[in-house]
Amino acid sequence: MDLGAVETASEPLLIERDARGVLTFTLNRPRRYNALSDDLLAALTRAIGHVAADRTARVVVLAARGAAFSAGHDLHEMMARHEAAEHRDLFERCSAVMLGLQALPVPVIAKVQGIATAAGCQLVASCDLAIAAASARFAVSGINLGLFCSTPSVALARTMPRKPALEMLLTGEMIDAAEAERRFLINHAVPDATLDAAVEALVARILEKPKVALEIGKRQFYRQVELGTEAAYQVAGEAMACNMTDPAARDGIARFLDKRSRRES
Repeated sequence: MDLGAVETASEPLLIERDARGVLTFTLNRPRRYNALSDDLLAALTRAIGHVAADRTARVVVLAARGAAFSAGHDLHEMMARHEAAEHRDLFERCSAVMLGLQALPVPVIAKVQGIATAAGCQLVASCDLAIAAASARFAVSGINLGLFCSTPSVALARTMPRKPALEMLLTGEMIDAAEAERRFLINHAVPDATLDAAVEALVARILEKPKVALEIGKRQFYRQVELGTEAAYQVAGEAMACNMTDPAARDGIARFLDKRSRRES
């Protein structure tokens, strides 16, 4: 897949890359509310693999076309499967996409408009950062159909406090963007008209930071958060030791010390 060009309109995932190394993945099944079909999951898997191998990539923005960010799994495709093994394969592929976004060496920002439900909400929670339009809505609503959103619960439980996450999972309630921000599902809810600008401002702030430090920091953050405190400090200490050998970090500290010295003299 050529990451330097936008894919054709028939593709389930549109990919655009700018000169700064910012890649925008746009879910492109608007008639199906960007449901995570087999084809869309496969396209996301390929795109994640390309970014992982691209040492010039700096940021990924995950966006969507149409009235929904993503309504979750494609229920028509799910109902066409009858064996547990077929369903198991689907959820394994979807989980691999969520883990792949987390494993990327660059920050991933969800740019959310419309609804993000079930696995679509999981997709938002799996991104490193998320900004949503004020009109966006979120839910893990499988329970309303008799299907507890177990795989989305993994991402929610690692993004939100437990009780708000469980309330969403057990009730299937829809929450607005302001409430999603209060529950820490997203970073910011912004007026619809300023969504593009808000995401661009966040991208610009990230691009100001050294690439190596961001890569080291993201990797150690996800490693240590799953560990006990002592083991987490060991992982974090090793990451900082490696980071301290990076020329960008040493130059930044030297500039800071020089500035402070001149201020104190």
